[in-house]
Parts: sequence; C-alpha cells; structure tokens
Amino acid sequence: MGVHVSELWRYPVKSMRGERLDAAEVRIDGVFGDRLVHVRESSGRVATSRFRPGLLGLAGTLGSDGEPLVDGVPWSAPESLERVRTVTEPGAEFVRFDGEDVGQRFDVLPLTVLTESMARAVGYDHRRFRPNVLVAGAPDDAELEWAGYGLRIGEALIGVRNRRSRCVMTTFDPDTLEQDPTVLLRVARGFNGRVALDCWVAEPGVARVGDPVEVVELAADAAPLPGYGSEAYPWQRRRVAGG
Repeated sequence: MGVHVSELWRYPVKSMRGERLDAAEVRIDGVFGDRLVHVRESSGRVATSRFRPGLLGLAGTLGSDGEPLVDGVPWSAPESLERVRTVTEPGAEFVRFDGEDVGQRFDVLPLTVLTESMARAVGYDHRRFRPNVLVAGAPDDAELEWAGYGLRIGEALIGVRNRRSRCVMTTFDPDTLEQDPTVLLRVARGFNGRVALDCWVAEPGVARVGDPVEVVELAADAAPLPGYGSEAYPWQRRRVAGG
C-alpha cells in the first residue's frame, strides 16, 4: 500500500485520552476539535499529565455540537469538573479556547506525526507519544530524514520542523496509567530523547485514514506563522467553567 495514514487522532481536552478518527479536518491551527479545553489549577498553572497523570484516565471526545466531552459528559457540566478535580486539585477549573487562540493549547506546534516504524523501534505502544497522524509503510529512518520537508496527506500539506523531544508523560501506560520509567530512558539513550515529529500546517484540508503520504519540497519561504502563539494568535475571550 506504500506510505500511508494508518491512524488519525485528536485530543479535545489537553492531556486526556484522545479519540481515533476516520477523517480529520486539518486547519491552520491543527486538527479541528483538538485541544479546545485545558485544565487550569488555582495557581494558574495548566494541569497536564506530566504531573497529573490521572488526567490520562479520562476520555476527551468531541460532541456533535463541536464541544468537548469528558467521559461522554459535556465539559461544562458539574460532573465533568468533579471528575477533573478528583485527579488534579480542588480548585481546578476548565478553560476553553475560542477562535484561533493558541495560547497554551499546544506545547510546541499544532500537529504531531509519528511513524509506525519509529514506534516499533522504540518498542512501546504508539499511543504513549500522542500522535495526530500515525504513518505506516515509512522507511525506518523516515523521521530522521523528513525534517524540513512537507508531507502531502489528502488535501492537506504539513510542514515538518524537527523531531520532537519527549517527556515523562510517555512513561504512563495509556490503559492502566502504571508508570514505567524505562520508557523515557529508552527514548533518551536510543533516540536522543526524540520520537515523532513537530509539524505545522502549510495548506489546510481534509486527511483520511488510508491516504497516501508523499514527501515533498516546501517553498523556500514556507514556515510556521511568525510569533506562533502570540502575534499570530493573540489572546481572545476565554470561557471558563467552574471556579
């Protein structure tokens, strides 16, 4: 079948389990519905599974109205807030991003691409690395060679910036939440601490499971939007649930 998309994912609530898709609308700020809501603690710190791994035990999906759900319940419902406070702290609240506000939606860039060959080489479940796009049929060294190129996937063109540095989040089993520190040791010692690719969107469009993935040259001036997360995406009104 050649190099192709084997899985597509989005994570409507940052640091929670995501949902697998058959097709994804890839916009300039990433997959539609991805990381629309995050959890903020009373200190103002964004709660992530790096230090609140219990968040990985909650399922973030997107409802038919385009709003995130937590274990099937609207994110703005009291039950959802109670679930989150149980695994974070009593003063935690939800914050929803509006419009094109990036803020702290994405740790680096809005898309993460992972090859199945890299996941096999590392030897752990690919879900630990939270890809938006999982690519099958790629050469073993693809992730070493693709930085600086574009990936044509369906109607979308994705720019690859660099290999992605990994954190302690990868050490938590996506099903049991049990921690295995050897995962990060393996990534650090065998792969220079980097697995998967930080990517941006050069041309929006729809991507589907089964779409071929073509490596292409990017225009000389192609790059992520300048001031990503600040000038390019100024803070807009935020809706807060809880308090």
